[in-house]
Amino acid sequence: MKSHKNIYYKIYKWENLLLAFKKARRGKTKKDYVIKFEENLIENLQQLQFELMTQTYKPKPLKTFIIRDPKTRKISKSHFRDRIIHHTICNVIEPILQKTFIHDSCANQKRKGNIFAIKRFDKFKRKVSRNGKQKGWFNNNQVNGYCLKADVKHYFEEVNQKILINIIKTKIKDKDTIQLITKILQNYHNKNKGMPLGNLTSQFFANIYLNELDYFTKHKLKTKYYIRYVDDFIILSSNKKQLMTWKKEIKKFLKNKLKLQLHPQKSHIINLSNGIDFVGFRNFYRFRLLRKRNIKKMQEKIKQYTEGKITESKLNEIHQGWTAYAKWANPYKLQNNLIKCKT
Repeated sequence: MKSHKNIYYKIYKWENLLLAFKKARRGKTKKDYVIKFEENLIENLQQLQFELMTQTYKPKPLKTFIIRDPKTRKISKSHFRDRIIHHTICNVIEPILQKTFIHDSCANQKRKGNIFAIKRFDKFKRKVSRNGKQKGWFNNNQVNGYCLKADVKHYFEEVNQKILINIIKTKIKDKDTIQLITKILQNYHNKNKGMPLGNLTSQFFANIYLNELDYFTKHKLKTKYYIRYVDDFIILSSNKKQLMTWKKEIKKFLKNKLKLQLHPQKSHIINLSNGIDFVGFRNFYRFRLLRKRNIKKMQEKIKQYTEGKITESKLNEIHQGWTAYAKWANPYKLQNNLIKCKT
């Protein structure tokens, strides 16, 4: 396995800092903190470069707040200058570490995402069910096959920072780069465990950490039909007993190697005929439905618009993105009703 040394200088190169700034401000050009930083752009980037070169960089405290959409989540927001640093790190190490990811790791990667994940699910369900061959005559969706649908309990809060650093060290042998990554990780209320939900680095590190699970599942257990999206993953098989065995092995691996647990209420073996809740959709063999909570989120945004809490342009922006996502389901009547609500 090839390892990489002497890469720290690439992080503080001027071209990388400028690129990182452009990525960090994307979609936020009208924010006050972006405008203020840009007023003295050269000086601010030079200061960051100096701090990185002299290894005196220290991230500012995170701003934490709670959002309910409808699930309650604690989001930790980094200072804008720190977000630039996050991009400088990812710009350099992501191309190195991403090469180790399996094809069916779907989240937070170029040309992948939830649509990629459901397309892979569609392909795998056809293989497992022998192209939808029915077991009975009475149910048009009654097909052969089972799915282990699993979720890691409190994933971002439970990531062991020491284990994560050791995983990164297998590919990155540069001490200065590792030291900088450690600073980012430890800029959290817990210095040993967890990552702040909201950081770009946290999203990338989440894939690195569970890449160990991917390799165990694909190469040790020899599963054919496995897909992971952040901390949600599924395995499809025509053999229910095999899935039960794999679930036990995965549970043991997560506990012993990664100090994680499967979520007891969200990790089940389900018949494909019942529909699989995955990446925002309820996936049946011949059709796909949106999760109710995703519908409610769009309805709430429309309500906020009618109450004057968000602008029409903001609603249109949200609705455009939602429609591009929802078109992969079969909610034609629903979309027409939402359009009527808008107008």
